[in-house]
Amino acid sequence: MEFRHLGRSGLKISEIIYGNWLTHASQVEDERARACVRAALDAGITTFDTADTYANTAAEVVLGEALKGERRAGLEILTKVYFPTGPKGHNDTGLSRKHIRESIDGSLRRLQTDYVDLYQAHRYDYATPLEETMQAFADVVRQGKALYIGVSEWNADQIRAGHQLARELGIQLVSNQPQYSMLWRVIEERVVPTSRELGVSQIVWSPIAQGILTGKYLPGHEAPEGSRARDEKGGADMIRRFLEDRTLAAVQELRPIAEDLGLSLAQLAVAWVLSNDNVAGAIIGASRPEQVTENVKASGVRLSADVRARIDEVLGDLPETDAAKTLSPAQRLS
Repeated sequence: MEFRHLGRSGLKISEIIYGNWLTHASQVEDERARACVRAALDAGITTFDTADTYANTAAEVVLGEALKGERRAGLEILTKVYFPTGPKGHNDTGLSRKHIRESIDGSLRRLQTDYVDLYQAHRYDYATPLEETMQAFADVVRQGKALYIGVSEWNADQIRAGHQLARELGIQLVSNQPQYSMLWRVIEERVVPTSRELGVSQIVWSPIAQGILTGKYLPGHEAPEGSRARDEKGGADMIRRFLEDRTLAAVQELRPIAEDLGLSLAQLAVAWVLSNDNVAGAIIGASRPEQVTENVKASGVRLSADVRARIDEVLGDLPETDAAKTLSPAQRLS
């Protein structure tokens, strides 16, 4: 496993990150979830990403139990705040001082830790003044409940404004967590250049495009049983945009490129996002331990410019690049 600095901070994270969105306390039974975490630890992963909203707080509980007994100083634990949790009352969402204060305490209790290494604004909150949000985050840092602050799916202007306020408050905003893959490149035009300038890293989710880039979905065929495309709890909605035959056929054309490098398609996809020097880590999820073991083999793989050009030639105009699709909800969910 290789490690990268998170933004301009001194914190290093594993470049492959284990995340439990849509898996722990949802698609995957607790015993298998613990086995996946064990596989991640055995493979050298030290960084674990979750959020209070995943499975309505239950995913944090499962991760906390799975990491119990591990040396805390040897781990980097990341969580998030914004979306509704608990009974979903009128103050149980967003980035108000009240919600942040109550949410960090709940996350620490469920994760069974005194602090998280990175506390992230899960989306931008248009209904709360940014000054209030960043002051609340500064309080969390000064209380020792989080070491660093990050955001998720903020656009370039939002990142710049948040970073400036963080500096004025004496805290470090070091990361953004966007969706990013060979097929979803909306951060490249504005978010990545702005982040490079400010010293903010990307921690990317869905590097395998919800499983599309594994090659298991074939053009003209129904989705395999047990796959995310068949998941009625939310996975199917996320993957639907990629399930066109033209896209699936192009993914199959990537197979010779992967084979030339001795990689699986999934490993190629993870290595591709890690070839972006603004990416500090790629989040992988898993429903089986062997998926973790296989995907971590992308760590340390560096794709040449020629290989990346071959990938671009195969995919053509399929990747989504519209910077305007870097979006947060227009208003709070309730």
